[in-house]
Amino acid sequence: MSLASDRCMTRYKLLLVALLASLLALPVSSAMAGGLSAVINGKSNHVDSRYEWNEDNYGFGLEYALTSRSRWQKVVMANGFRDSNQEMSYMAGAGLHRRLLETDRFAGFYIDAGVNAFVMTRKDVNGNRPFPGLLPSVSIGNRHAGFNITYLPKKAIEDFMDVRMQDPTLSGILFLQFKVNVDRLLPND
Repeated sequence: MSLASDRCMTRYKLLLVALLASLLALPVSSAMAGGLSAVINGKSNHVDSRYEWNEDNYGFGLEYALTSRSRWQKVVMANGFRDSNQEMSYMAGAGLHRRLLETDRFAGFYIDAGVNAFVMTRKDVNGNRPFPGLLPSVSIGNRHAGFNITYLPKKAIEDFMDVRMQDPTLSGILFLQFKVNVDRLLPND
């Protein structure tokens, strides 16, 4: 790795740490309707693949849902996880999701769908230098916990990452994250 790419990685890691620190420093009070969640990266499914990929993408992150009075939900997120090649990958970004269903029943059950824009690092893409991404996402949950589901189609892998797939049988990758609301665990002002 060159000195320039080392500097780029260092800047990216500093940006990620700053984003995480900002999320943790946000005031948590009953007047703030947003919510902080711990995100546990978990599983992926390499759809139709005949290859042996790592599908246990364990890692940890944070997600903050900003206050919203409309059906449009805005979130910021950052996390790190084991990628398909057993290497650590890091990402930070934001999402815009439309609230499709919301009810007071089942502790505020909801379904959101939208897109997440992010900057990510991967050892096998661009020499671990940050690159941008934009992916569809669905979030299902309630006030206490939920799931994030993201799909990465094969064409996006090839176009976004400017790589040809090593696995011609792969048609896409489905990611699953579990999230737990931690607002109630933090002290109020």
